[in-house]
Amino acid sequence: MSRTIAFGELPTLVGTEVAVSRWFDVGQERINHFAEATEDRQWIHVDAERCKRESPFGAPVAHGFLTLSLLPAMLEDAITIGGMRMGLNYGLNRVRFPAPLPAGSRVRGRWLLAACEAIEGGVQLTWNVAIEPEGEGAKPVCVAEFLIRAYA
Repeated sequence: MSRTIAFGELPTLVGTEVAVSRWFDVGQERINHFAEATEDRQWIHVDAERCKRESPFGAPVAHGFLTLSLLPAMLEDAITIGGMRMGLNYGLNRVRFPAPLPAGSRVRGRWLLAACEAIEGGVQLTWNVAIEPEGEGAKPVCVAEFLIRAYA
């Protein structure tokens, strides 16, 4: 479902939802690998038995930063910018994790272009992205303002 957008078309899309990514699986194995890579082995992420006994969620949940780290893959999956030579992650202005993401869930990113500002050699794109879990009416598990510098 990737959408191709011409580089010059970007300014005309400000204020609109531009694309939605495919679904990404967030299983326990992915959570465990992330825990090892980041050395964040907190039991709410990796200990299913303890979660059943003590966690308000009843099962392991994904790290917020794991959810956040899916943004580049979700953006690449959802949008191709024709005429872009290079894109750089410029950072984040705001990030919130309004709901937990249980292990075994699927999520996707909804991409709204909030701003497109000229910079030397390209544009700075401000994306308002919501990572939503599968299931009607489910609250987003991450909302962020994600900045990308795109060079023609």
